[in-house]
Amino acid sequence: MDPADEILDVVDENDRVVTQCPRGEVYARRLRHRCVFIQVRDADGRLFVHRRTAGKLVFPSLYDMFVGGVVGAGESYDEAALREAEEELGVSGLPRPAFLFKFLYDDRVGRSWWSAVYEVRCDLPVQPQAEEVQWYDFLPEGEVERLLGRWEWVPDGRTAYERLRAFRADQ
Repeated sequence: MDPADEILDVVDENDRVVTQCPRGEVYARRLRHRCVFIQVRDADGRLFVHRRTAGKLVFPSLYDMFVGGVVGAGESYDEAALREAEEELGVSGLPRPAFLFKFLYDDRVGRSWWSAVYEVRCDLPVQPQAEEVQWYDFLPEGEVERLLGRWEWVPDGRTAYERLRAFRADQ
């Protein structure tokens, strides 16, 4: 199935479903929808970081410190978090990602989506999808911090990362 044909829930500013549309139309018309961001750590606490493939519909070839994606029509955030994490990491039997918080991402140029942030530990050997992930590694968080100013990161992931740092600082 072409990813552009996947049906998504379109939501309002309060995260209530107002209609459903194909992903391609949601992106083209910049309709508000739902996404999940899952921060993955290995047994040593390192973060899974990857570079998206050039064929991605949104933010092609940029780096990301989360796995995740859109929430399908009728799917819960929790269901999407587990599905997306297993798909992108190429594993099965992953523990259910732990929900941390949700925020409305708005890039001020018309792209907006509700974003649920999760975390999960992955002790399984990963085999990321070749059509989703061009490069990957598990990096110490200090290395990720150092690379924030050097690599071009997906803007929504960068925002989620900054919000996650603030969330953890408040704990």
